[in-house]
Amino acid sequence: MGDIFNENLKSAREKKGLSQKEVAEAIGVAKSTYSLYESGNREPNVQTIKRIADVLNVSADVLLGLEEPHTIAAHFDGDGFTPEELNKIEEFANFVKSKRKN
Repeated sequence: MGDIFNENLKSAREKKGLSQKEVAEAIGVAKSTYSLYESGNREPNVQTIKRIADVLNVSADVLLGLEEPHTIAAHFDGDGFTPEELNKIEEFANFVKSKRKN
């Protein structure tokens, strides 16, 4: 996969604000295994790439360097919302994304 995958993987994780341990737990691998993915010393299988993409909310194509990430020209800082309301907003955004045609 080369350097592009591991660089994109680290960048997507950092943009999401997650630690390596959090992503590893979410995709069902050891933190050391995930760390090897980011360092380029190990390559995940296709199913694992899909789980990573889902957790990091990016496409597998973006992780693999086949497609550029999309930038949305909107700003949402969450001011004025309770944590519960922010959670509901995030759930709705994830619902909308899940309805996309692949």
